[in-house]
Amino acid sequence: MSNPDFDAWLQTPRGQYLLAWEQRKIDTAVADLFGFNAVQIGLSGFDLLRNNRMSFRFCCGTRAGAGSVRFDGTDLPFASQSVDLVLLPHVLEFADNPHQLLREVERVLVPEGSVVITGFNPYSLWGLRRSFSGNLGQMPWQGQYLSVSRLKDWLKLLGFEARPSMFGCHAPPVSSDAWLHRWGFMDTAGGRWWPIAGGAYLLPAVKRVQGMRLIMPRWRESMRSKKAMVPVAQKIDHRVDHHADRLHTRQ
Repeated sequence: MSNPDFDAWLQTPRGQYLLAWEQRKIDTAVADLFGFNAVQIGLSGFDLLRNNRMSFRFCCGTRAGAGSVRFDGTDLPFASQSVDLVLLPHVLEFADNPHQLLREVERVLVPEGSVVITGFNPYSLWGLRRSFSGNLGQMPWQGQYLSVSRLKDWLKLLGFEARPSMFGCHAPPVSSDAWLHRWGFMDTAGGRWWPIAGGAYLLPAVKRVQGMRLIMPRWRESMRSKKAMVPVAQKIDHRVDHHADRLHTRQ
């Protein structure tokens, strides 16, 4: 899913300010997620999964291109339990049926697979700006802003375990670089005093499967058994050598 208007808005000073914060947080969130297949849904013009190390990373949007898959509607064109990581950058707030899209994400993710969601926080200066514009305003104010608490409820119903969320972009959504720079102190103050009031958020979650238990190699038990065998062998060898010395003395 790709929104050309939103892609163009990301080239504006406000969009660059938002994208810079989200890219830093996405880099951190996906760096240690392992598997084989990672898909970014939407914003096909930006490689937001650049810091992930999965062997096959691609984008899914309404426009097909190199390294991308075309996607129309809410039915993802992937087999069930075939994807290890799904990134949803500002997709749900512009989707016709965001809950159905989340159900599709749950379907295509493998057990213990991860989803990373970014969105606009309705309880922020950015959300306040949207309320003055209404749904018929210009991008990005025309989307349906979903709160983190609401998304956590949806994710829980689908069997996901939400991880700690992150908030950023505390400066007001002014339109110029100069004014964004002047209000930059609010990012430092906001992260300390009112962190959940940031204009944007990142919410990671893990797909849990009830009754499933991952079987890991017993490296520690193996090491303990090896260590336990070493002194026993040394004691046996010592006794044998001592007995041989006594026999030699008697002879």
